[in-house]
Amino acid sequence: MLHETATRLREESGLSLQQLQDETTYDRAYLHKVETGARFGSPELMAALDRVYGTRTQLQQLWKLANDEAFGDRYAKFMQLEREASVQYTYSCSVIPGLLQTEGYATELLTQGRRGGAELDEDVAARMSRQDILRGVDAPHFRALIDEAVFRRAADDPKVWTEQLESLVEWMAQPNVALQIVPFSAGLHSLMGGSLTILWLPDGRSVAYAESGHSGDLVEEPGRVEEMRLSYDLLRDKALSPEQSREFIENLIKEHKACTSAPS
Repeated sequence: MLHETATRLREESGLSLQQLQDETTYDRAYLHKVETGARFGSPELMAALDRVYGTRTQLQQLWKLANDEAFGDRYAKFMQLEREASVQYTYSCSVIPGLLQTEGYATELLTQGRRGGAELDEDVAARMSRQDILRGVDAPHFRALIDEAVFRRAADDPKVWTEQLESLVEWMAQPNVALQIVPFSAGLHSLMGGSLTILWLPDGRSVAYAESGHSGDLVEEPGRVEEMRLSYDLLRDKALSPEQSREFIENLIKEHKACTSAPS
């Protein structure tokens, strides 16, 4: 419905794709892909189109509705593929990856989304149940690259944060789990501003799931997945080794305990 509406509004306006490119500064080929449904577009593009067509926020609202629906479908498929994967690589720039979160950390994090009561309990339980993936004889090889910024944003409850850090050290002792910290000294890189998960499936395929803000994209096209794998590999080269990462977290635990136990 979104791309059909965008096409109809352009045709009613009498504008060609070239003229629309001049009005919005978005490439004509990209605008064509949005109108045919090959690309989803962005809130910024929809705002520009609403301005050109004088439709207030019509396209922006349609984009949000379509994105919410598509996000749910894509995420549901990703969750299914995650359970089938033999290898999972993930990168997080803002929070501890979901598969490694403690119940206390997950509860505090999800509370920030203003959830409460039964809904919060269900969400936390669902997140905790996912961790079964990393246990057992068929558990996948799991590697997490976690930005140093994650460790500089502690949980509000000191006990929750200590438990989360200690849990990471315990996970690192598992033979199928590797964790590396991406230090600030790594500088700029192509995965900044979002999170990425790459899955290797039993049939030889690789898929990727990229998230930014409140949107997510399941990527199955081999060329795009390969580009993301390369970005991940390049970032891993800049990360601390698993041994250095363990030492980093253990030192952080000592510092945190010293600060919380110091007399005020």
